[in-house]
Amino acid sequence: MIGRLKGLVDEVGVDWVIIDVNGVGYHVSCSRRTLSALPDIGGAATLSIETKVSDDAIRLIGFSSDLERDWFRLLLSVQGVGTRVALGVLGTLTPADLARAIALDDKKAVSAAPGVGPKVAARIVIELKDKAPQGAALSDVLDVSGAPVVAAVSGAMRDAVSALTNLGYPQAQASGAISAVMKRMDGEPSAEQLIRQGLKELAR
Repeated sequence: MIGRLKGLVDEVGVDWVIIDVNGVGYHVSCSRRTLSALPDIGGAATLSIETKVSDDAIRLIGFSSDLERDWFRLLLSVQGVGTRVALGVLGTLTPADLARAIALDDKKAVSAAPGVGPKVAARIVIELKDKAPQGAALSDVLDVSGAPVVAAVSGAMRDAVSALTNLGYPQAQASGAISAVMKRMDGEPSAEQLIRQGLKELAR
């Protein structure tokens, strides 16, 4: 099974790319976001690969990171989500955006992806609520653009998320709650304040 490809971008289509690896061209299906991140023709590229084997074909699906590939696998575990829909979700939302949408029960954000209706979006949020790829970085999930924090993730935020996870909340859910709280609070709140407000957010 192919897990990663390193080569040169040879040709790019609407939803695929051909990667030239030592003279062999590999046809790789990709999300819109992954394709947009590729270099120009002739540039060096590295893609994490998911290999799909069927009775009559072997299909390679490429991702810009292992984390994105892990989210793809999780999405495929949801009833009604196939390869096309999963790539549509990842082409619309970054892994961090998807984690926050699931944590905050934001079905509208998930349904913005092509091919995802309200019912499928609800299933994605519900079935993945307590799941997150092992490589999901806390700093990614807690990305709160515009929040009054000097560092990307303050110590108080880390302590608050840790406290919530110790109480039994999944990391993605706890991180999403603290992220939402940070967007509403002024200054640099203490871990105690974040925990208190985070619990209120989770109780909604």
